[in-house]
Amino acid sequence: MGEFFESLLGNVANITWQQPIMWLIGAVLIYLAIKKDMEPSLLLPMGFGAILVNLPESGAIETLETLFMAGIDNELFPLLLFIGIGAMIDFGPVLNNPKLMLFGAAAQFGIFFTLMMASVCGFLPNDAASIAVIGAADGPTSIVVAQALGSKYLGAIMVAAYSYMALVPIVQPPVIKLLTTKQERLIRMPYEQKNVTKTTRILFPIIVTMLVGIIAPGAVALIGFLMFGNLLRECGVLNSLSETAQKVLANLITLFLGLTIAFRMQAHEFLSPDTLLIMGLGLVAFIVDTAGGVMFAKVMNIFSKKKINPMIGACGISAFPMSSRVVHKMGLKEDPQNFLLMHTVGVNVSGQIASVIAGGLILSFFM
Repeated sequence: MGEFFESLLGNVANITWQQPIMWLIGAVLIYLAIKKDMEPSLLLPMGFGAILVNLPESGAIETLETLFMAGIDNELFPLLLFIGIGAMIDFGPVLNNPKLMLFGAAAQFGIFFTLMMASVCGFLPNDAASIAVIGAADGPTSIVVAQALGSKYLGAIMVAAYSYMALVPIVQPPVIKLLTTKQERLIRMPYEQKNVTKTTRILFPIIVTMLVGIIAPGAVALIGFLMFGNLLRECGVLNSLSETAQKVLANLITLFLGLTIAFRMQAHEFLSPDTLLIMGLGLVAFIVDTAGGVMFAKVMNIFSKKKINPMIGACGISAFPMSSRVVHKMGLKEDPQNFLLMHTVGVNVSGQIASVIAGGLILSFFM
């Protein structure tokens, strides 16, 4: 009994001042997951994992390190997750209106703006490039790029990327309202349904993979796994596998990913001025991406006869499908008869492709 109390007192004495702060951060993530329903499948395990690894002499660290080496260090988890994401995506709205892909490209401006900002703040080139990809609002791409470039800030980058994805409903609406007028937000965009053939749907993921592979070879794994998942969805002969990828695989990998990310949330690594700066730069990237898409739509309206509701430009980030839902709800709030969902989804899935291409270009430039 005396040895037990001696060990207990030793553990209490080993608690550093940083660890309770990480407990609080973990508790906040859990609160957001449960109370606010913000990406619960990711934030809940991430928050609980942050508490696990910051307990004194935690026995979970070794286990999570094993998972980290098996699933993130070799980029396996993010790539497998992309299969599930690809199986969820319906590219029909994009194929129905290909010009929506322009908004996905425009909304990546924040990545390159933040790259310059991070360099000015004194981060080394590879770290600055890794931080910039937070602006893609694409967790798997952020992980793959940061890991491939050997960034020492992988933990902060992962937390920032997924946190801002979850905070889309909070971050995007104020930016959109600031940059648009009431009249612009009321613009209606009728959806002209066209017949997209099954052959087109099957060829699309194959052709996109080949084109991206030629333009940005570094993105082949990312775009390839994403498009393979979509091919499972569209081929029509692997419906059970498609459903498994969308539900079982995506949920399971997200669970492992959340817990594994926590390995890099140990207090002595995570709590530093650089981490706070990275979180700030990630927010800047996210805001600039949103603004870039909105402003691109406003510029297009100068030359277009059919006016575009500039709010849809904000969906060019890769936070699928949260961003498309947020903007659709904003449109309904302004005008209950204005249904923008198909347009927002088209822009959102375009942003998914554009973010992967942007990540591949970053890898090509800095590896």
